[in-house]
Amino acid sequence: MSRQMVRPGGRSARVQAAVHTAVRELEAEVGRDALTVPLIAQRAGVTPSTIYRRWGALTELLSDVAVERLRPDTAPGDHGGLASDLAAWAEQFLDEMSSPAGRAYIRDALLGDPDGSNAGRCSAYAADQVDVILTRAAERGEDIPAVETVMDRVVSPLMYRILFRPAGLGAAYARGLVAGLLEGDSAGN
Repeated sequence: MSRQMVRPGGRSARVQAAVHTAVRELEAEVGRDALTVPLIAQRAGVTPSTIYRRWGALTELLSDVAVERLRPDTAPGDHGGLASDLAAWAEQFLDEMSSPAGRAYIRDALLGDPDGSNAGRCSAYAADQVDVILTRAAERGEDIPAVETVMDRVVSPLMYRILFRPAGLGAAYARGLVAGLLEGDSAGN
């Protein structure tokens, strides 16, 4: 059963925050494999039925928590130009997503995502970050590619490699994707 994980207000927001906090704390204390709905509910101060009613199953709860943990905390850095801004962001994105924690969050986000909405939220996080970089560059008078072009030519190859071919993946690969995008043809703009 698919559930929309919108940011609620009031009591619902407090329940979500308590449950998310309980998941993060328990995961650190007992490990992911030991997590159960009753254990999480007890820590969060709610009933297991509250969790089942809201998230449906443990995998969907873990997916929701993972998506929130994949949300960027800050705007991309301003390094003075499109090439340097995008390269720095791509390196940071790669570093965060390819870390053991990042890979676990990606796995959890997708595992409890029967309708693809969590994948869409994660993609939107990246697209929003790219949009900030591109808007900043446009304001400086730089020629910019479209957000979707950056997603297709930088973010997508990074995610593919993180998920399926991580060997030898590093900052040079991320910088090369950005350089190829900015030096390549502009047909995808």
